[in-house]
Amino acid sequence: MDNTEHHQELVKCVVVGDTAVGKTRLICARACNKQLSLSQLLTTHVPTVWAIDQYRIYKDVLERSWEVVDGVNVSLRLWDTFGDHEKDRRFAYGRSDVVLLCFSLASPNSLRNCKAMWYPEIRRFCPNTPVILVGCKNDLRFMYRDEAYLDFFRERSPFLRAIRKSDLVMPDQARGIAREIGVTYYETSVLTYYGVNEVFENAIRAALLARRQQRFWMTNLKKVQRPLLQAPYCPPKPVARPVQVCASTFDDSLRWLLTNLPHTDVIFVVGTICIPAHRFMLAAASPSLHRLLCTDLTGELNTRSASESSMVSSFGEATSGDFNEDTEFLIRVEKPSSLLVSQSRGGVWEQLKRRSSCQVLTSACNNSPSQRVCANRELNHPAFSSIRVQQVEDMDTQGRLTASLQTVITLSKLVTPQAMQQTLMFLYTSIIDSKFTQIQEIRQAAEFMELPELQVYVSNMQSHEEFLNPELKQRYKQAVRVRLNELCLSQGLFADVIFQLDDGCIPAHKPLLMARCDMMRAMFSGDFREGSAKVIHFPGVKCEVFRVLLCYLYCDAVGPLSPHRCVDLLELANRLCLPRLINLVEKRVVEELVRICTTNDNNDVVEICLKLLEPCKLHNADQLADWCMSHLCTNYNKLCKMSPKLLRTLHPDNQDYLMENRWPPVWYLKDFDYYDKCASEREREERVMFKRGSNGGGCLCFGSSARGATVEVAPSS
Repeated sequence: MDNTEHHQELVKCVVVGDTAVGKTRLICARACNKQLSLSQLLTTHVPTVWAIDQYRIYKDVLERSWEVVDGVNVSLRLWDTFGDHEKDRRFAYGRSDVVLLCFSLASPNSLRNCKAMWYPEIRRFCPNTPVILVGCKNDLRFMYRDEAYLDFFRERSPFLRAIRKSDLVMPDQARGIAREIGVTYYETSVLTYYGVNEVFENAIRAALLARRQQRFWMTNLKKVQRPLLQAPYCPPKPVARPVQVCASTFDDSLRWLLTNLPHTDVIFVVGTICIPAHRFMLAAASPSLHRLLCTDLTGELNTRSASESSMVSSFGEATSGDFNEDTEFLIRVEKPSSLLVSQSRGGVWEQLKRRSSCQVLTSACNNSPSQRVCANRELNHPAFSSIRVQQVEDMDTQGRLTASLQTVITLSKLVTPQAMQQTLMFLYTSIIDSKFTQIQEIRQAAEFMELPELQVYVSNMQSHEEFLNPELKQRYKQAVRVRLNELCLSQGLFADVIFQLDDGCIPAHKPLLMARCDMMRAMFSGDFREGSAKVIHFPGVKCEVFRVLLCYLYCDAVGPLSPHRCVDLLELANRLCLPRLINLVEKRVVEELVRICTTNDNNDVVEICLKLLEPCKLHNADQLADWCMSHLCTNYNKLCKMSPKLLRTLHPDNQDYLMENRWPPVWYLKDFDYYDKCASEREREERVMFKRGSNGGGCLCFGSSARGATVEVAPSS
C-alpha cells in the first residue's frame, strides 16, 4: 500500500542507541506484536539489525504497521541501526520523520552516551527531526531482585554479574538528561509490554506535528494532538513465596519402629518363636487387637484353675486405663517374688534381631513351675489361645538386665510364624514383603485375627489387582493416624511415660517418640536417666503447646493454629530439631494470616507480622519470617502510620531491608508526583487555550485529555 491518498501517511522512525540497550527487541515487540518471556530476554545477546526488508517479505508485519492515530491512517516503518559508534548510519537518517534515542535503564553509561555522542550525531544528519528519548528495560527496576533472574546469572559463568541497584537509572536522572537536550522522555519494557505501543504512537504524533508545520494546508493533520504524558509504571506488588513443607518421614519412622522395636511391651508366641511388638501400635492398627489387649485380667490370677479359665468363650472389651494400670494392680494385689529368667537357644525372629529390649526366651512360652505368671486368661478364639501378663528380664542398650512387665499372647497353630511376621509388618507399615510367597497363610491369619484391610490387600494380590492396593494403603494409614490420635494421644492408652509440664501432665509413648524425633531417641536411650524414668520434667513448656507437638509426632499433622500462640511452638520444634513441624506451623500461620487479611482489617495482620518477624528468625522459621517481611514491605506506609514505635524497635538490618524493599518504591512515588504535576499543568493549559478559542474563534488542535498512559519531560525552552 503506497502513500498516494491524502488521508494516508507514511512515517519513517529511526531507532538509534548503544549496543545491547534493547533497540532490536523494542522494534520486534512493536512490529511483531510479541511480548517476550524472561527466559528469552536472558539469553545471550547477539548484535542484530532488524531489516526494513521485513515489510516487503512478511505481509503480516506490513499489515501491523498500519494504525490510526488521532484519526490519521499511518504506516509506521521502523529502521533499526547498529549500536557501534564507528558505524556509518547516514543511510538510515535520510528522510527520517522521527528518531528514537534509546538507552538501557540498567546502564548509566548508555544514558551519558545519549548526550555526549548520539544526540550530536542525530542533529548533524537530522537537524529538524523530532527526537524522543526512550529508556528501555524498565522491568529491571524491580526484576533485579527476582530469583529467576538471579538464578540465570548463578548458572552462567562466574564472570557474569547480575544487575545491582547502583546500576539502575532512576526516572529523575533520565528526565534531567532529556531536559538538557530538549526532548521528551518515555520508558518501555518488552517483558511487561509497558510503553511499547505508547512510545511509537507518540512518535507518530511528533512526526505528524512536524509535518503539519511544513504542510499546513493538509486538513487530515489538524486534529493531531501533542504527545501524551506517560503515566509512571508501578512495579507489581511483591508476592510472598508459598510455604514449602519438607517431605513426611512418618512411614520411615514406623519402619524404624518395627525394625528396632525399642521398649516393647507385648510378645506374640507363635510355636517356639517369640515376636515382640508395641501394644499402643497394635491397638491403633486394629480394633480387634485393641479389644484383645484391653481384656480385663484383674480377676484372672494364678489361683484360678485351668478349667475355670477354659469357660471363657472369647475376649471382651474393657475400659482403657492409663500407662501404669498393670503395675498398680500388681503392686496392689501381690508383689512377684522372683523374676522370670529364661534361656533361649534359637527361634528368635531373624528380621527383628536388633531390638533394644524385651529379649524373651523360649522358656517364657512354656508353663513351667518356675514361671511367675501374674495374670492369665485362656481364650476360646481361633487365632489366640491365651493372654497373660508376666514379668521378664529385658536387656537394655548397655547390656544390663532390667525387669519389665510384658503382655504375652499365645497364638494357635492356625497362624504360622512367617504369616505373623508379615501381619505385623502390615500393621506397622501398611505393606508386606513382596518376596513372601505363602500369600494364603497371610490371608488365613488376617481372617482369623479379624484384620479386614489385610484381607483385602492380600486378595487383590491373589487376583492380580495390585493397582487397588495404593488407595487401600492410604485409607489404612489415615485410619491408623486417627486411632493413634483418639486412643493413644487423647486417652493415653498404654502410655509408658508422663511429661511434667509447667501447667500439667501429659502421658505419651516412648517408642513412638523415639521413632519420630531424634532428640527424643537420644534422650530415651544411652545413659540418660530419662531412659528409665516414668515421669520426665519438661520445664518451659505448657500443655497446650506440648499437645500440638504430640499431635504432630503421632499423626504427622498440625491443626488450625493462632498466630499469637505460634512462637512457643516454633521454639519447641526448633529445640527438638523438627524442621517439618516448623514448616507445618509456618503454613498454618500463613493460612490464618491470609484469612484475616480477607475477612478483617489488614491493620491486625501488619501488627502481628511486626511482632512475629524477629522471633521467627530466631527460631529458624525462615519462611514465616520472609512472609511477614514481604507483607510489611507491601504495607510500609501503613506500618509507619500505625506502629512507628514498634518499627523502631526492630533490628537496624530489618529496618534497612524494609526501607529498601518498600512498596511502592520511593522512586515511583516521586515519579508519580511529577506526572501528576505535569498533567495538572497540561490540563490548565488546555482550559486556557479552549477559552481563547471560544472567545477569539481560533482553532483548537487538542483532542482527548492530556493524561495518557508515565511521565513526559517537557522540552526546555
